[in-house]
Amino acid sequence: MPVHSRWLAHWRGDLAGGVTSAILTIPVSMGYGILALYALGDQYVSYGILAGLYGAIFVPATAVLLGADTAMMYAPRSVVTFLLGAIVSQSLVKSGTDAVNLADVHQTLVLVFFVVLVAGLFQAVFGAFRLGSLVQYIPSPVMAGFQNAAAILIFFSQIDSMLGFRRHVPLPEIVGHAAAIQPLTLLVGLLTAVAMWQVPNLTRKLPPAIAGLIAGSAGYYLLVAMGFRSQLGPVIGAMPSAVPSAAYLSSLLSVPASTEFRHLMPALITGALSLAIIASLDGLLCAKTVEGATGQKVRGNRELVRLGLGNVVAACFGGIASGINLGSSFANHKAGGRTSASVLVTAVVILVAVLLLTPVIAYIPRAVIAGLLVVVSLQLIDRWSIQILRRLLAREFVHWRNMTVDLIVILLVATVAIAANLVAAVGIGVGVAVLSFLTRMSKSLVRRAYHGDVIHSRRTRDPRLMEILRAHGRKILVFELEGPIFFGTAEDLANRVEAALRDGVAFVVLDLKRINEIDSTGARILLQIHERLARAGKHLLVSHLDANQRLADFLRAIGVTTALTGQRIFGDTDRALEWAEDRLITDELGGLGAGEEHAFERLDIADGLSEAECATLKDVLIRRTYAKGDTVVREGETGQDLFIIAQGTGSVKIKLAGKDRENRLATFSAGTVFGEVAMLDAQPRSATVEADEDLVCYVLTQNAFECLAREHQPIAIKLLKNLGRELSRRLRRATRTIYELES
Repeated sequence: MPVHSRWLAHWRGDLAGGVTSAILTIPVSMGYGILALYALGDQYVSYGILAGLYGAIFVPATAVLLGADTAMMYAPRSVVTFLLGAIVSQSLVKSGTDAVNLADVHQTLVLVFFVVLVAGLFQAVFGAFRLGSLVQYIPSPVMAGFQNAAAILIFFSQIDSMLGFRRHVPLPEIVGHAAAIQPLTLLVGLLTAVAMWQVPNLTRKLPPAIAGLIAGSAGYYLLVAMGFRSQLGPVIGAMPSAVPSAAYLSSLLSVPASTEFRHLMPALITGALSLAIIASLDGLLCAKTVEGATGQKVRGNRELVRLGLGNVVAACFGGIASGINLGSSFANHKAGGRTSASVLVTAVVILVAVLLLTPVIAYIPRAVIAGLLVVVSLQLIDRWSIQILRRLLAREFVHWRNMTVDLIVILLVATVAIAANLVAAVGIGVGVAVLSFLTRMSKSLVRRAYHGDVIHSRRTRDPRLMEILRAHGRKILVFELEGPIFFGTAEDLANRVEAALRDGVAFVVLDLKRINEIDSTGARILLQIHERLARAGKHLLVSHLDANQRLADFLRAIGVTTALTGQRIFGDTDRALEWAEDRLITDELGGLGAGEEHAFERLDIADGLSEAECATLKDVLIRRTYAKGDTVVREGETGQDLFIIAQGTGSVKIKLAGKDRENRLATFSAGTVFGEVAMLDAQPRSATVEADEDLVCYVLTQNAFECLAREHQPIAIKLLKNLGRELSRRLRRATRTIYELES
């Protein structure tokens, strides 16, 4: 539906929602404006009020012009405003340079709005280059610590106005200035805070900020009427011209080229970047929250562009940075606002209030604004931080170490932000959180490790060969890896491989099935592991590489794949384990007898039979040969023939869901049997068996077995006993494998 059609369809709700949102936004924006310029002194209070209101006008108006299509509201935000105020304090007031003259209001405000403008440009760039997702990677403990610091500092920044001090009194010196405290001013501030805090419990129709503003102002002027004016703090005072104009545009454009401010540029740009990062993160989080509550889809990167350009426009008109206001957005939606027309209504209503109500605004007591901000600061305290602390004290957390680290990061960021520098606090917090993350991620890559004497491949071998694997299988070591292979984990893997070499391991298999990422350091260490094994005459095998094409391409580019060659890279760990077993058996037997046909008398199925009984059994067997790739038995077909392999190998496969998908269950080699299950239970074949190479089998048909059972019962009994022993071996091996893998 076209935008204008949606506006017409929802005009009543949008009008009601826009007006409601404006009423809620006006007093809060005034307070945030004062907070942003608080460090500059009392003469900037009225300019701060207008800056807060202009931010609530021009940012939403710009967003609508740029295509905003939701009822999400834009206005100054507590965390963003507080950071701007801290930047003003640290980069301007405490800069110690003659270039900053607080007596020159216009020049000082130009520098403040320059920070807002540059921060807006950074935000727009973040969105244009789709960096919104990266901004969200700032760890939650860092943001929580910053938010708590902002809450604490906002609270204490209002103490002067709440107590009626005419100038700033440091917190430790308040007791020494007790005589200057104005109890009635404190009463007005507390009345404002209590009204704002408690009104939601009484009614949902009156916005809390409006209730606090009305109650506090009424209490103030009631005391004035009673003759206590001299015992009360000041009001906001005369307001500058409230007609919006881009008065700061030309001055803002001249700042970068000015030699007077050149040495301030690094601090201003750094502060603007910090402001942009925090504002972007705050905006994206709020956008997701609004999306979840209203169901209106929000595109994060586009919102960053709108917010950024909106802040640029606001700076040109003398407004502070704004973000997405949750309270106003929810109030708008609840009142019926559904389209961006409600956002435009809010901006227009605030503009009308600025043009017509500035004489009224001038009479609002500063203690009332302070009371509003005190409640904002209390509401700003991060609830997650309190929950972590409470649960840690109650020992309710299972992973208490991780929660303790998070709490330490929160406290560290908050402490540095309060005691030193907000930008430094964010940097330190991110650094600590990254180190903590790397420490957690640097746990061993090895999910599980096992040797070839306890876990065998699915290839079923002659018992004599299985005995060799049981005796020498510790020379094969499989590492199942999990997580990322990077500089923090690869070195530990190299150390474990080195330790395995000292224990006599000759074949190392790396199962990469659960590896999700690898960096260049990890890839080079894999290459070093291969070279170390090769120098010692050992072998490095890799499995499941082809399952992750991105990982395979990266290892190919680094040269790992070329070094290993295709002979050392396998589709699954079972194939790699089989390859290692074959080489191990060949090494132990010296290559003797490899590939030769086994004499029937040497087969395990003939164990316990006399020469005459062997001859009788052999006479009823049929010798069959199969070429590589031939199907010996097929899944689902009937047949009860027993196959005894004399030469070659055959693999048992079952079909999986999907086109041309199958899985190898086992491989049978010379000296082993298959088909015994169908012979014993007379059910259809449960799997397909194909010849992996030229295959020679002795086949005992159902009729031949029945003949043996009738005419040569001792032979049939011994045959069944040998089959039972083979089945028992397989069951025990499967049980041991399951135990080893699960334990």
